[in-house]
Amino acid sequence: MTPLPRRDLVLLGVGHTNAHLLRMWKMQPLPEVRLTCVSNHPVVTYSGMLPGVLSGQYAPERMEIDLVRLCAAAGARLIVGEVTRLDPEARRLDFADRAPIGFDVLSIGLGSVPAFDGVTVGDASRLVAIKPMQTMLARLDGQMRARAAVTTGERLKVVVVGGGAGGIEVALCLQARVRLVDPEGRCDVTLITGDDRLVPGSLARTARRVARAAERRGIRVITGRRVVHVDGGRLTLDDGSAPETEADVIIWATGAAPPPLVAALGLPVDARGFIRTADTLQVTTGAPIFVVGDTGSIDGVPLPKAGVYAVRQAPVLRENVARLLAERPLQRYVPQRGFLKLLNTGDGRAIGEWKGLSFEGRWAWRLKDAIDAPFMAKYQGYAPMAMAAPADGRGSAEAMRCMGCGGKVGAGVLSRALARLEIPSSEHVRVGLDAADDAAVVVPPGGRPLTVTVDFFSAPFDDPYVVGRMAALNAASDVFAIGATPFAALAMVTLPVGSERQQEELLFQLLAGSLRELRQMGATLVGGHTIEGPQLTVGFTLLGSQTTEPPRTKGRLRAGDALVLTKPLGAGVLLAGHMRAACRASWFTALTASMLASNGPAAQCLDRFDVSGLTDVTGFGLGGHLREMLEASGLAARLTASSIPLLPGVAELIAAGVASTLAPANQERTGPLALGVPLADPRVQALFDPQTCGGLLIGVAPAEAAALVAELHAIGYTEACIVGEVVEGGVGIDIQA
Repeated sequence: MTPLPRRDLVLLGVGHTNAHLLRMWKMQPLPEVRLTCVSNHPVVTYSGMLPGVLSGQYAPERMEIDLVRLCAAAGARLIVGEVTRLDPEARRLDFADRAPIGFDVLSIGLGSVPAFDGVTVGDASRLVAIKPMQTMLARLDGQMRARAAVTTGERLKVVVVGGGAGGIEVALCLQARVRLVDPEGRCDVTLITGDDRLVPGSLARTARRVARAAERRGIRVITGRRVVHVDGGRLTLDDGSAPETEADVIIWATGAAPPPLVAALGLPVDARGFIRTADTLQVTTGAPIFVVGDTGSIDGVPLPKAGVYAVRQAPVLRENVARLLAERPLQRYVPQRGFLKLLNTGDGRAIGEWKGLSFEGRWAWRLKDAIDAPFMAKYQGYAPMAMAAPADGRGSAEAMRCMGCGGKVGAGVLSRALARLEIPSSEHVRVGLDAADDAAVVVPPGGRPLTVTVDFFSAPFDDPYVVGRMAALNAASDVFAIGATPFAALAMVTLPVGSERQQEELLFQLLAGSLRELRQMGATLVGGHTIEGPQLTVGFTLLGSQTTEPPRTKGRLRAGDALVLTKPLGAGVLLAGHMRAACRASWFTALTASMLASNGPAAQCLDRFDVSGLTDVTGFGLGGHLREMLEASGLAARLTASSIPLLPGVAELIAAGVASTLAPANQERTGPLALGVPLADPRVQALFDPQTCGGLLIGVAPAEAAALVAELHAIGYTEACIVGEVVEGGVGIDIQA
């Protein structure tokens, strides 16, 4: 039985310093401390490689750290959300769209954003700020394509504002990116800086080298002039002049300013708005809060905003977190006196500076690549650290039991156990175990029909607020499928052993997430039961009023009906991959979005269509639940493999041998298949994949199937589709290409 951790360390923002701490945590976590990472994005980017991505020297993923995978590998919790407020006294972070979380120690590493001091902005439609860097490429490409469509045949006019290292590298490397929209790379680039020369703070020789590189590229450079107004493609400089031409795209790469959130945190700041800290990186108020990287400003130690300082802070941060928790004196951070500067010129060369020397050449680019590539590779090793196997030999990743609905007992075990029981009949039961449907429908003496269901699962990942949302949606799905409206819920929760404070916080997060969804469906929490156990499980007994008559059951399919599926498959595979830190951020984002899409609106729209049988697709997979419908209806089905929708990443993980532990039992339950495609085809294997918060499988009159799919698309189920048809014959499933 694994107890809850005693302390909580929270990283707000995962910039260079916090990312390095996360990587170190994977190798050696602090005992009895839970690490939570809070980020606006599921990936973070390394700014040093952005120019190489622009110039085509690196693929975009080379500069990205996948927080979903790294947190999974490190055993850390990841929360992707927008923080709105910090309460230092209560040690709490508030969010825009979820319950607050507490901390014992907080490390803030939000980085910086380009400064707009003294600049007024009217129409910002052509403005592309260099940060947030996670979205910079998509915003830049979209803007260039949009303007290229308007200015067909003309040279694209780009203005880069900012003459520091970032702005210069973007300007020098931009032409290759322009080729994405114009194969000839036709663009005019203007670089504007408020300083009297390029690369302020560098050697004069380095600045001259940069100026010559810009001249060779035909880049127009305006020095000593600040932009004071932006309106569409028009810029106004501080002397009242304007560049000769109107810009199609304006890239904003000025000096560093604090992110807007910093002002809302209520911590002491310096004259520029950055959070003040002591040389231990702890805030000057003495609160258990550290501030690192660009976000912090050490009293009496003026430093430029550069990532090299942030990386060097990470070991001090980790040491001081441990010391603070142990109530020991903190260690001082002593910044290095200088650092190697290397600017990518986008042509296989680089310009550099080190200890009074200025240099350039292809060898300098090779040096930059030799530094950056291995540096990033350290953060892109997502394999979990090896753990010793227990005595029973079940400690390998392959032996890990799946959670969510993938943790259900196999259908064979369930059906055989029920068959051995003598369950008494009751005049009050309209739909019960004899029909084995999604929910029971009972009529209390003298009452109206009441729909009842129960569903619970082991938490599929370590975010209790989101798990609570999914548990409510998963339980309600059975009520929606049978044509009822939920109105009351009773919770069932197993909490791991831990302190009362930790158990209270965990239960609060679970139920707060659940209540968010219960409110949306018009239901409320009326009771429940909690116990301690070896792992977190959560679920609900739901009561609903039966609004559709007769109830929509599984056993009413008709020969000729079209089979419509409302959501893509693959949740079990992706959750199994996530347990192995193999589920990429983009895949995980799509997975959670699908799981958090309620089946309520889909079920409600069915009243307007000639629907026969209906079920929700959950733990027994599409194949197992379709088999139940066919057995109850005495019919067969013909599926089209190419029409079966899969979540992103499912095919790749299946090809890599990843599968849910429940998949073999589901394949057995699905029964023999008449296959026109290989059994190993990912769309066939997905039939056996257990779904947590899966979609609805609907039998509908063929003449109305296309209209139903169109209606589902209109209300948000964009991947709903016809996957097959019901046919005469003995119970069975035929899968064609």
